[in-house]
Amino acid sequence: MPHINIKHFPVPLDDERRATLVAALTSAVGEALGCAENVVSIALEPVDPAEWQERVYQPEIVERAALLCKRPDY
Repeated sequence: MPHINIKHFPVPLDDERRATLVAALTSAVGEALGCAENVVSIALEPVDPAEWQERVYQPEIVERAALLCKRPDY
């Protein structure tokens, strides 16, 4: 606990950029939730833009709107 799953359009992430992202997320979550960094898990899940509406927007943004902390502006 906690687990973060980031769905995003496919982009090239070299090892350095991925490590920087993971470190920043791990630190922010650990600080905000008061947990040790070693208990944070993170998944990066590329989603093809053609599948975004079906796989992400409808089920995770529209149908779970009450859970959103930040809404997209698109």
